[in-house]
Amino acid sequence: MTDKPYFAHETAVIDDGARIGAGTKIWHFSHVMPGAVIGERCNLGQNVVVSPRARIGTGCKIQNNVSVYDDVELEDYVFCGPSMVFTNVFNPRAHISRKHEYRTTLVRTGATIGANATIVCGHTIGRYAFIGSGCVVTKDVPDFALVVGNPARRSGWMCQCGIRLSFTDDNKATCEACGWTYVREGDLCREVSTGGDRP
Repeated sequence: MTDKPYFAHETAVIDDGARIGAGTKIWHFSHVMPGAVIGERCNLGQNVVVSPRARIGTGCKIQNNVSVYDDVELEDYVFCGPSMVFTNVFNPRAHISRKHEYRTTLVRTGATIGANATIVCGHTIGRYAFIGSGCVVTKDVPDFALVVGNPARRSGWMCQCGIRLSFTDDNKATCEACGWTYVREGDLCREVSTGGDRP
């Protein structure tokens, strides 16, 4: 019988000093380093690394082969697809230490990052944004934005439930799946009323 409030597979390495919330599951060959903070009810897949100054909120899902490096923060309910990549140094060299030059990356609540996407350090991914598979993100991404390509460019807007939004001529949209309504204001999108529940 374990006294830990979380589950870690027998092959996972959990260093002393890591803080892990209740109900979190950490799977095969993952490594959570000292000082790392992981919230409740997260799911870390196979071969995930969480560095000492990484911060992961509640309810996040991190798929196989993802490394959450120092100075990367995931708010609540973030989805990181398989083999997506975070960075924390803009101009790395093997022979030059640049730990004092780390740039902070913030992924806001509810955002999705698709498989094999790369997030160049120093940027913010907005609430419920959707980063397409294989994207290379080189600048901030607004709330609810759908971005695709290399470099990533906005190609639309996504509801908080993950359905692409269709706007009318008055710049308003209602999600056909959950009933949330949105308005476009220039290059931004915001929710104006709620339908179904979200985390």
